[in-house]
Amino acid sequence: MDFSLSDEEKAIRDTVRTFIRKEILPLEQEVLRRERNHQPSLDRSELRELQLKAKKFGFWGLSTPEEYGGMNLPAVMQSLIWTELGRSFVPFRFGGEADNILFYANEEQKREFLLPTIEGDRISCFAITEPGAGSDAANIKLSARRDGDDWVLNGEKTFITNGNDADFAIVVAVTDKEKGARGGGTTAFLVDRAMGWRSEFIQTMGEGGPASLVFDNVRVPGRNILGEIGQGFELGMQWIGKGRYTIPSHALGIAERALQMAIDYANTRETFGKPIGVNQAIQWMIADSETELEAARWLVLRAAWTVDQGLDPRHASSMAKLYGAGMVNRVVDRVLQVHGGMGYTRELPIERWYRQVRLYRIFEGTDEMQRLILSRDLLRGYTMIGGHLA
Repeated sequence: MDFSLSDEEKAIRDTVRTFIRKEILPLEQEVLRRERNHQPSLDRSELRELQLKAKKFGFWGLSTPEEYGGMNLPAVMQSLIWTELGRSFVPFRFGGEADNILFYANEEQKREFLLPTIEGDRISCFAITEPGAGSDAANIKLSARRDGDDWVLNGEKTFITNGNDADFAIVVAVTDKEKGARGGGTTAFLVDRAMGWRSEFIQTMGEGGPASLVFDNVRVPGRNILGEIGQGFELGMQWIGKGRYTIPSHALGIAERALQMAIDYANTRETFGKPIGVNQAIQWMIADSETELEAARWLVLRAAWTVDQGLDPRHASSMAKLYGAGMVNRVVDRVLQVHGGMGYTRELPIERWYRQVRLYRIFEGTDEMQRLILSRDLLRGYTMIGGHLA
C-alpha cells in the first residue's frame, strides 16, 4: 500500500507553499495589528489583489470546472492545498470559486450569478440555518408564498457566513409546508440584496463574524428559483457536505504550524537554567499532538480519496470532520500551554487560533451531528466497520 504523494501532487503542494511563504506570511504582523485595533484583517480590494497574484501562479478556481476557467482539481489535491492555507491565519482564499450548488443554475442564472461570482465581481452567501433550529437543518420556517409569477419571502436566517458582505443570497425557503423539508417542501432561491433583505452582524469570539438575514415581504421573481421547486433541502445538504473534508484539511495546517511553534519555543525558552523541552510534561504534549495530527491527516485524506473514487463520502467525511476538529482544538490548547503567559497574549497568533478553531466543532455539522451520522450508519447497517477495507 503506497501512502506517498504523486510527483504532480508534490509539485502543486510545493507551489502553493511557496506562494503562502512569499505573499501571505509577510502580512501576518499587520493582520494581528489590525485585529488588535478591531479593524478588518483584509479588505475586499486587498483580498482581490492577492487572488490575482495567485492566479499568476496558476491557482484559480480549485474546484471550478475547466469549462468555467477553473482547475477542477481532485479532492485529495484540494485537501492538500487547504492544509497549506491553514498554515497562515491571514484570511486568504483562492479566487475563481463559487458555491457548488450554483452550478445547478440555468443559463440565464449562470450569466447573472455564477459567472460574476467565479470572476470575483459578486459575493454570495448560503442561507439555510435559522434561529431555534441549529443543527436541525430540516426545521426550516422561512416561508416563500407564491404571488403570481413571483414568490414573497418572510422569515430569518442566522449564522450566515459572508452574510454581511454578500451581494446575493442562496436562500432555502418553505414552499409546501405539508410536504416538509425532506419530502420536497423547500426550494432554493437566488435573492439579490437589492430585492430588500437586510443583514445584521453577529459578534462572536472569533475575528469577523456571521450575519442574521431578515426577509420582510421580499419579492423574488420565479425565474430566480435555483434548481427545481422542492429541491431546496437536497441542494442544502450538498452544500454542507462539501465542507466536511475541507474544514479538517484546513485544521491540519493550523495544527502543523502551531505545533512547530511549540517545538521551537520548547528548544529556546529556558527555565531553571535549561530549555523547557527537556521536561517530560512538555515532551508528552508534543508527542500527543504529533500522534493526533497524523491520525487526523489520514482520516482527512481517506475522506478526500473516497470522493475521488466516486464512492459515497458521507461516513468517511464525518469521521474526518469529527476527529480533525477535535484534534486541532487539543493541539492549539497544548501549544498555548507550552507558551505559558506569552501564548495568552495577542502578540502571538496562538490565542487567535484558540478562538478560531473552537468554531470547527460547530459549523458545517456539530460534533454531535457527526456522531449521530456515524452511529446511525453502523447501527442501521449502511456501512461496515473498517469501511472499504472491511
